[in-house]
Amino acid sequence: MNYDNYLNPAILDVKPSGIRKFFSIAEEMEDVISLGVGEPDFLTPWHIRQVGIDSLENGSTRYTANSGLSELREEISSFYTRHHLIKYNPEAEVLVTVGGSEAIDMCIRCLVNPDDEVLIVEPSFVCYKPIVEICGGKAVPVVTKRENNFRLRADDLENAVTDKTKLLILPYPNNPTGAVMRKEDLEAVARVVIEKDLLVLSDEIYSELTFGSQEHMSIASVNGMKERTVVINGFSKTYSMTGWRLGYALGPAPIIKQMTKLHQFAIMSAPTTSQYAAIEALRNGDDDISKMKSEYDMRRRYTVNAFREIGLDCFEPEGAFYAFPCIKSTGLSSEEFCERLIMSKHVAVVPGNAFGECGEGFIRVSYCYSIENIKEAVRRIGEFVKELGENNGN
Repeated sequence: MNYDNYLNPAILDVKPSGIRKFFSIAEEMEDVISLGVGEPDFLTPWHIRQVGIDSLENGSTRYTANSGLSELREEISSFYTRHHLIKYNPEAEVLVTVGGSEAIDMCIRCLVNPDDEVLIVEPSFVCYKPIVEICGGKAVPVVTKRENNFRLRADDLENAVTDKTKLLILPYPNNPTGAVMRKEDLEAVARVVIEKDLLVLSDEIYSELTFGSQEHMSIASVNGMKERTVVINGFSKTYSMTGWRLGYALGPAPIIKQMTKLHQFAIMSAPTTSQYAAIEALRNGDDDISKMKSEYDMRRRYTVNAFREIGLDCFEPEGAFYAFPCIKSTGLSSEEFCERLIMSKHVAVVPGNAFGECGEGFIRVSYCYSIENIKEAVRRIGEFVKELGENNGN
């Protein structure tokens, strides 16, 4: 029986995630150190877990409102006002979702028609392009470059816009590069967005994980942009709550209304236990964020310096928890480097081209793992690079 005759051609044309390949290999091997998955190694802070446990013991196990507990939506609104100086109406402009991933999917599905063009800043996370294509839209990459610190330039954006362009996907702090947009960058981008009458999906899942003096600024806070922007965020990265599967969308009421309708039919409501835990996270979790950020910052500085010491140029990330070292000097493609590394040294990292063609010549390394694992992994990568040089006669 040929199931391809029954399946939607749009989903058949989607390639599997470039991230997963190397973890499938790693699962079959012993002594593998994986620096690939973007999952914090911290446990969800105890006071957050305790509230989730208490909600179960109190029998709070029923569906919530489709858009989420009103108390949680109020806390989300308060959080964005407190941290990012943007006010959202918790009744009409906030939607609680099953992770940030569901929010991204619903936003794109509610906005993109067949043949609409969607500009995707690359390198970037792997999910945007497939969702756009499943909707019948055309994903158009807008390439960011190492020499520009992987920030989106307004002139590159303007050059990519056509009369079919509807939506810009802006993922900062960026996965995989760790790049962070500056205020002047966002203001320049906003001028193009407003002039060309575009909408923006701003994926801010790493908003609280920035380092040094540079803090995250949402493009929704730029004058004239709140009405054009759907902000996506969640609890997985900020509070180490990956398995709780909870995210949210903030945006104009007419768009959130339609996303809620789709959520209503596809999901019903986000997990009740997770919502109660998230209320506690937003109310009392700022100290947890600070402690985890401090640890990530130490790992970040070690990772960047270690790659430079073994001879690989490494952009210094200002956000998220990824490094994006350049491996062009080895003469290998990103795929070849990662395949040979895992087979010979049992270290799993992700090829840069998994995040767009412009990621070729780079690898993504996550430093959300223990410093002991990071040190051993980089030591093995250093051995691998040295052996490559010796074999090439360098």
